[in-house]
Amino acid sequence: MTDPFIRSFEDAEREGPLAGLRLAVKDLFDLAGVPTGAGNPRWLETHAVPSEDAVAVARLRAAGARVVGKTVTDELAWSLNGTNAHYGTPENPAAPGRVPGGSSSGSASAVALGRADIGLGTDTGGSIRVPASYCGLFGLRPTHGRVSLEGAVPLAPSFDTAGVLTRDAATLRLAMDVLLEGTAEAGPITRLLAPQDIWDEIAEATTAAVWPQVEAMGLPIDRTPFFADSGDVAPLEAARVAYATLQAWEAWQAHGEWIEANEPEFGPGVAMRFANAAKLDSADVAAAQRVRSGVTALVRDRLPDGVALAIPATPGPAFTIGDAPNREAIVRLTCIAGLAGAPALAVPAGTVEGLPVGLQLVAAPGGDERLLELA
Repeated sequence: MTDPFIRSFEDAEREGPLAGLRLAVKDLFDLAGVPTGAGNPRWLETHAVPSEDAVAVARLRAAGARVVGKTVTDELAWSLNGTNAHYGTPENPAAPGRVPGGSSSGSASAVALGRADIGLGTDTGGSIRVPASYCGLFGLRPTHGRVSLEGAVPLAPSFDTAGVLTRDAATLRLAMDVLLEGTAEAGPITRLLAPQDIWDEIAEATTAAVWPQVEAMGLPIDRTPFFADSGDVAPLEAARVAYATLQAWEAWQAHGEWIEANEPEFGPGVAMRFANAAKLDSADVAAAQRVRSGVTALVRDRLPDGVALAIPATPGPAFTIGDAPNREAIVRLTCIAGLAGAPALAVPAGTVEGLPVGLQLVAAPGGDERLLELA
């Protein structure tokens, strides 16, 4: 285990709604005068030091947040583990000896350890929701495009989002109110969809930990299968495959040229994913896009005004450092929001053998404020 920070700072005190709150910044976001490393030493060597803050950082600072450090991230944000072959594994105080979850690992760790109040992170395929679940935190993946990613290193631009991790819902709402752009949709969440077909895939221990939190929300619960009567839309595993294909394609488009020119050393998981991404062709992408379109339509149909999808944020608690995770099982739970560009909120729900697991609430695109109010 290691410190969540790769660089610590003594930032100036400021006034504003976030005054007095400490901000940990994932090392994908630019800080003026500070190198951006994206979790890889070769990236650090081959990119200039930024002269301006990323937009998200600038907004949080302008609202009074005080930066206390840049945090460890999984390499180029392409992992859900929270491990980094170059910088180590940030501590998870909620599950000692276990991973914090990635790729916003350092930001989650800093918040869970009490060394920051707000952890700025990104979520492409679950990189805020997974560490929130593993570390017992609150975290929001916003509607795609509602928080600026200008000045942040991309992974898969049509999936990438920027959000925050906090220890409580009130701080999450304060920070996201600063970051969210555009007009919120009106109306509260009045009903939960907890689809039988998705919950049937969840381990009994996780269901026992998370389901009471679903019931405790006091809203009507609909168990209708998510993929029932879905026409051409494939089941959940096909949705995961489509997500993984499109993410890989976009990641290679974003970084393939740099990788071929600079030959960075990646950890084994990240290296394998980039190697596989280089082999994809347009036919793979076209097939995945068809599934994505179907899932997006399904989200609009299943999550009308006032309805939120309620499923576990992760299949179980954080795995022990050195063990191999079931990445596919994780992505099956996180891919629906990613494919549809929808907001997804992770909240602490319960424990499995004393280790935290989270509940994930997904709304239709634009429903971010509804989820924050529900939290």
